[in-house]
Amino acid sequence: MEKEITLETMSEEYFDVLKELGNIGAGNATTALAQLLNCKVDMQVPQVRLLDFKDLGAAIGGEERLVAGIYLGVEGDITGHIMFFLEKGSARHLVSKLMGMELEGEEFNEMEISALKEIGNIITGAYLNSLATITNMMIYPSVPDICIDMAGAILSVPAIEFGAVGDKILMIQTRFLDDTDLEGYFILVPDLESYGKILHSLGMA
Repeated sequence: MEKEITLETMSEEYFDVLKELGNIGAGNATTALAQLLNCKVDMQVPQVRLLDFKDLGAAIGGEERLVAGIYLGVEGDITGHIMFFLEKGSARHLVSKLMGMELEGEEFNEMEISALKEIGNIITGAYLNSLATITNMMIYPSVPDICIDMAGAILSVPAIEFGAVGDKILMIQTRFLDDTDLEGYFILVPDLESYGKILHSLGMA
């Protein structure tokens, strides 16, 4: 019988395993980003934090900070949700790099949104592939949704779904460095059963 594990009851040992998954995922995301942009991308050691959902806005720079939020569902052996946030200036820099041209105006056009979705797909896909490889599970992302707004406005949408999982979430904060400093936030929220499945697959539960 698998023990039911939630973020509220997770021991330091379990949390260390999730931190390691975060480190590996961030490393793979950096490699994928470098290949996509065809340039060297370095990564600082990611910060993995356990947060109350209500504190997430402050943790990603304040609820009024303009960010690009990429949101997708997780399906397969585990289910849940993923969000990836990039500060708007960082998102513009990455899209400019990918398209090989300077962006005009303050707002993203349709083509630039499409490029940003592709970047989000690559980064979140790299995290999920790491998790799938380490746990030997089948994990699939859904088609991503993207929103560019203040962090608080974006976070108000999934708050109800995340609240059903519990009060705590796991946030991986990663700094990517090419010729500028880019800050990304990766939030993985498996449903309740999936925490147990992940840790069970690693021999931890």
